[in-house]
Amino acid sequence: MAACSQTTGPRNWAAAVCNALAPWRAEIGTLTDRTQEQMTAETTPAQAKENLVRLFSGAETASERARAGVERAGVPDVDQGEQVADSFMASLSGMRDAYARARGGIEKLDTRPQKTFYEQVTGVVQKLNQEYEQSELDTGKLSSVELKQAFDEAPECR
Repeated sequence: MAACSQTTGPRNWAAAVCNALAPWRAEIGTLTDRTQEQMTAETTPAQAKENLVRLFSGAETASERARAGVERAGVPDVDQGEQVADSFMASLSGMRDAYARARGGIEKLDTRPQKTFYEQVTGVVQKLNQEYEQSELDTGKLSSVELKQAFDEAPECR
């Protein structure tokens, strides 16, 4: 994917990536809080289903926006820069796809009986959490010293 992109200095790349990820992280945090509230709120199963579908759809969209932002950042001008850029985009794609599967899983659920619905919702959310963890971004695992330093020093990354 990143092969066609221009290379960017480590500091500029890290700043661009952090600028793409900051709104995504904030939105995912908000959506996660709302999802937890939905799991405990006293709503009808139909309302909970509608709200969860909307939340997961929002997370899917936010993840795609972040992935596209990282793609626009190009390739960091470091050893294995293309691999680094591709891994960031793959991670965000994985998260986007996990939210899409969770949304689809909730959409398929029957809201009756209520107890069964909520048990199945719990299963969908647990699977989402597992898939999310597998795709998680971790800038601490970067092999490039220059990129680690750039992420540590860029004001956009704090």
